Amino acid sequence: MLAGDIHADGGKSVMAGMLAGKAALITGGANGIGRATALLFAEEGARVAAADLNLEGAEETAAMIREAGGEAIALSVEVSDAGQVEAMADATVEAFGRIDCAFNNAGIAPVNVGNNAKRTHNWSEEGFDRMIEVNLKGVWLCMKSEIGRMLETGGGAIVNTSSIAGLAGLPTSSGYVAAKHGVSGLTRTAGIEYATDNIRVNAVCPGFIATDMTREVMSRRGNELMALVPARRMGEAREIAEMVCWLCSDRSGFVTGATYNVDGGYMAS
Repeated sequence: MLAGDIHADGGKSVMAGMLAGKAALITGGANGIGRATALLFAEEGARVAAADLNLEGAEETAAMIREAGGEAIALSVEVSDAGQVEAMADATVEAFGRIDCAFNNAGIAPVNVGNNAKRTHNWSEEGFDRMIEVNLKGVWLCMKSEIGRMLETGGGAIVNTSSIAGLAGLPTSSGYVAAKHGVSGLTRTAGIEYATDNIRVNAVCPGFIATDMTREVMSRRGNELMALVPARRMGEAREIAEMVCWLCSDRSGFVTGATYNVDGGYMAS
């Protein structure tokens, strides 16, 4: 039984999940925040397309959903490639008939482009370009594909993964910060543009979350960074997923163009 269902005697459902009947597309679905969100979406009644460059990981996520009684497919995608993004959207529509909600979450960290712990003038041009290509252009390409299909079916909800780095500067993370500030700006603009089309666009801004992406920086600066977080701990991927789920649900129907911190108080301090 999925956690989003409550059953009375005889097995009759008496309450549907927040995303019951919706078709959802999630990039970066192979692990971390993407996987946690895919699992929660399924618990709340959505049919889920988990997409990732790591197809094996995406297939594991989809299998976990199916084993729990949900419906899911796995897709391979390089989000910086327009053709692959279009194919991903087409495959989701082919499987589920539509895209009701999308979580554009695929991204990389400075360590993935060989620029961890480097100040701005030491970043390589190749690493900077790759960061923008994946973390900013990739979100834009996904939004283009998703919005086009949502316009055809009467609306939907999109959530982009920005970051506290999309709201403030972070030393030794210039390319990442530039990309995430771009995501925050894209989100606000699209939220305005499509408000009358019944398409809501919002962003979640995670703080320091316990995932593979943060392992390297935490190994170097963990104590220093946690001293900056009022909650004095890292967040869990599921805590980001809860915000994304609400933003994709009808319960947030008057929310668009917004960025939501889930950061243990980091931005408030």
